[in-house]
Amino acid sequence: MWKIKAFDQLTVRELHAIYFLRTKIFVVEQACAYQEVDELDLDAMHLFDTDFHAYARIIPDEAVTHIGRVLVHPDFRKQGLSRQLMNEAIAYCQTAYPGKAIHVQAQAHLQPFYGSLGFEPISDVYLEDDIPHLDMVKEEVNN
Repeated sequence: MWKIKAFDQLTVRELHAIYFLRTKIFVVEQACAYQEVDELDLDAMHLFDTDFHAYARIIPDEAVTHIGRVLVHPDFRKQGLSRQLMNEAIAYCQTAYPGKAIHVQAQAHLQPFYGSLGFEPISDVYLEDDIPHLDMVKEEVNN
């Protein structure tokens, strides 16, 4: 089951689980020393499964909606959880922010995965914290 909450709706235990998992992946696993917890968390919607195996944050902007901090716990990868997570995130964006494109800052090796979800590259590959990334966007589809 998936939950999506604004920062002020998160329980202390949910916030701890989110920050613990994000730090585990983005700081420790990827060996990147950076300010992982930032001010964007305060305005983001936080999407996670009830067991905290997968997480993403959704940040509305004037022109586009950003999906970021997309992760799956290492013990639960290769089980389709990332696709489920992204499908939930995309559905939320299309409902909550209709008419807006959706942006992801994807690690370059994940371009085929995001491409399979309808995202198209809009930048060349660049380094972010010494990891190759590229910007990708999914244009709003009118139903």
